[in-house]
Amino acid sequence: MKKQYFSYQETIDFLNTAATEHPNLIRVQSIGETWEKRPIVMATISLDVANADTKPALLYTGTIHAREWIGIELANNFIKYIIDNYQFNPKLQQALTLNTLYIVPCLNPDGFEFSRTHFSFWRKNRRDNGDGSFGVDLNRNFGVRFKTRSDTSSNTYSGPNEFSEPETSAVRDFVESHANITIALDYHSQGNVFFPAHKFNHEAEIDTTDLNILCANMAFEIEKVTGRKYGIHRGKPPTNLINGSGREYYYNRGIIATVVEVGTKNIPDYMENMSQSVNENIPALVYAFGSAINYSHLAPKRVDNFNLTELTENNISLEWEYSENDPVYFEIYRSISHKSPCTDDNLVGITKSLFFTDVQLKTSQYYFYKIRAVDQKTKIKGPYAPELKLKTLLAHDKYSKTLFPASQDIGYVGQYTQEKNQEHFGLNSLFIGINKSRGICYGVIAFSLDRLPDDATIKQASFSLYPMNRVSAKIEGYGEWGISFLDASSVPNIRDYNDIANATVIHSGQTIESDRVTQGVWSAWHLNGKERDILQQQLKTGTVLIRIDGPTLLPKGNDSQMMQFDIGYGRFGSGIHYRPNLDIIYSRQPKTVEVSPTAVNTISENGIVTGSLQSGYDENGHEIYGQLSFALHSMPDPEKTVITDAYLELENSSALGDKKDIRFTVELAEFEGINIESIKQRESIQYIGYEVGHEQLRYKTQHFFDFDTLSRTELEGFHLGNKQAYFIIRATAALKNGQGELINWLNDPVHDKQAKLVIEYIERAKFALQPPSDIKTSIENRTTKITWENPESKDLLGSFVVRNRFHPPRSPFDGVKIYAGQDTYTYDNFGNPNIPKYYSIFSYDDVPNYSIPTCIYFSVEETIPVIEIDPEEVEIQGDDNMQSSGDDI
Repeated sequence: MKKQYFSYQETIDFLNTAATEHPNLIRVQSIGETWEKRPIVMATISLDVANADTKPALLYTGTIHAREWIGIELANNFIKYIIDNYQFNPKLQQALTLNTLYIVPCLNPDGFEFSRTHFSFWRKNRRDNGDGSFGVDLNRNFGVRFKTRSDTSSNTYSGPNEFSEPETSAVRDFVESHANITIALDYHSQGNVFFPAHKFNHEAEIDTTDLNILCANMAFEIEKVTGRKYGIHRGKPPTNLINGSGREYYYNRGIIATVVEVGTKNIPDYMENMSQSVNENIPALVYAFGSAINYSHLAPKRVDNFNLTELTENNISLEWEYSENDPVYFEIYRSISHKSPCTDDNLVGITKSLFFTDVQLKTSQYYFYKIRAVDQKTKIKGPYAPELKLKTLLAHDKYSKTLFPASQDIGYVGQYTQEKNQEHFGLNSLFIGINKSRGICYGVIAFSLDRLPDDATIKQASFSLYPMNRVSAKIEGYGEWGISFLDASSVPNIRDYNDIANATVIHSGQTIESDRVTQGVWSAWHLNGKERDILQQQLKTGTVLIRIDGPTLLPKGNDSQMMQFDIGYGRFGSGIHYRPNLDIIYSRQPKTVEVSPTAVNTISENGIVTGSLQSGYDENGHEIYGQLSFALHSMPDPEKTVITDAYLELENSSALGDKKDIRFTVELAEFEGINIESIKQRESIQYIGYEVGHEQLRYKTQHFFDFDTLSRTELEGFHLGNKQAYFIIRATAALKNGQGELINWLNDPVHDKQAKLVIEYIERAKFALQPPSDIKTSIENRTTKITWENPESKDLLGSFVVRNRFHPPRSPFDGVKIYAGQDTYTYDNFGNPNIPKYYSIFSYDDVPNYSIPTCIYFSVEETIPVIEIDPEEVEIQGDDNMQSSGDDI
């Protein structure tokens, strides 16, 4: 028996004492009786507890698996925290005033006591199965997708029939008689991860965003306490999921439900690890408790049709629908990663309008937007609309490539699995770290750089992996996972452990500590300057070889510190949407053209002097203007020319008189005719560079006037419109002391002493192609098939297909990526054909510029059978019985 942990009887005594001392706050009852005649105790906690059942409620269940002691331990400590803090903690007071907490510290009392006093690794309850075996896995005994199993000795034996066990039938009866429950949290160990509930589809549900944000905000509270990051992982349904779980039962009744897997051991060192797990989870519970009302009938309804209306390099415009009669306002949240919390830190808009524009964004950056309605009077917040995922446009002089490894170029090599290492490529998962059966394991990924041009200059790059399981990372706060760039020429065989282990390392990059590797949340390595230089050098070889490193030693008494990452290939891979990728933004080496003026004039009250270029003041103080014209026909196709830099070069052959406060500026301008009146009435578009004055003109004769962003854009417009660019050189004086001051600007083409317009440019398409056409859907072999016609264009690189269940995607990133390439058909292999949805298809070029979407709404009247894999079989996927999902859920 471990000391310091609550026993079940101590829990009962603690709850009864608390109820006696705080009768207005706590009520204790038994909701059933176990096989061994123990009461299944529940505490009801709320201010004015007599009215608790009329308020929105959170249901807490703990220790449904006997060996997972965190559930009962956290429950008791949370109740103690409430008692000690509710009279002065405003968040807790508000939660207790508006909501009710139903808390079952231990849903498996018999199993827990057996684990505590006899066999600590016991999981099931203590049913006598009548054949010499004992126990049912209570988390396989609920009535959603219950599946009978014959092996009664199995740790996951589900029982003779659904709700056959007194523990599960007790909580069922309670839930079905309490429609006020809006959130259910089921506490397990281990993994430091949230497992939100499923409806067993490959599709997002209308409340997927609610599930993710509930978990993300709880994870945010946890991280504030200990710095530990919890993952959020729903798995990939309908395969790889358990049957008969409480989580799915609650969710099936319309309750926002999640499992919380805490810690890395079932029964850890209390003083160090268990107390830390308890302390970090209490603020998360306070947040979740206060959120119960947001999913009740008292909350505003969900926002409809939240979507994109306009997208640029730096701005995004959004719109949505809501009844104008409802007294609400809207909160808009923005983050740069999926499954991020919604807090005051990323609340970017509060508005009564049905539209919102977000400005000053970064170019080519992913953004995730969430929105909810808030009641103006009560301040109760509603559920979230489905998350909107967008990516701002590329800067006008940049390109982007997202590189994926070929199946033969991604896998892992194990120290003790030399004979199987050949089979580890393109199959299911990367196992990285160390355990006793495999030894040290490295991930290996080779990316071909052939799609990047030889003159590419890499500006940004990031490498991303999807962690799908961290249950085998069993040591709390131990080890790091990182990437190393290898010299590919030093690796004869990427499938050989010794070749990978002994490879020449060009650079070891950033690492992610064990406590911050999150299951179900992408791990991203944003390459720094040195790493981008290495990537730049690899362009010469055409390949970049990355090794993913984990811990290589196990402390005494430990058998595993192993992470599992998805590769998007194989029977248990999840397709391109989860494939490791290298995202690169680059520019190209610009070309330079020097443009000579087509016209040079000096314009004054006395007329026009052609071929002369002067500016200043005449003897009467009237302005004299220099005027230049440049034709841009020497540059390439304006639809595929981006000006990256430009400047006007002038030389002067005279200077000003001493201490004359006169400045000379250059304007890009438009005017009707070459005469003094037209020049005076000109439309000034933009000043070019900075003005020059006495000092610059006296001591330098060569001057450069640089174009800013607006000027370059206008110059591109002149090029596109086949117009000449007109410049005016004018003088300005602070005082009326400019009489007779005149600057001669050299105009001597013979001796190359004339004005020049110098332009740097790259040839890059600026405009999107026509969209695909004739989009159609059909069912083929129980799978949705999408077909279309690509536009006729030599610049077409391919078409991009994306799926969204809730609205037509107006961005290629707003939904699940199905396909990208040159074919005119694809299959939605990871979707459920029985669920209506939208498909959008975008054509794209090599920049890529994406077209406007061609969209189709898909729905079938008949039911299409979906083949599922038995989730219990998943536990033997890969090799060596490495499991692919949380093993204790």
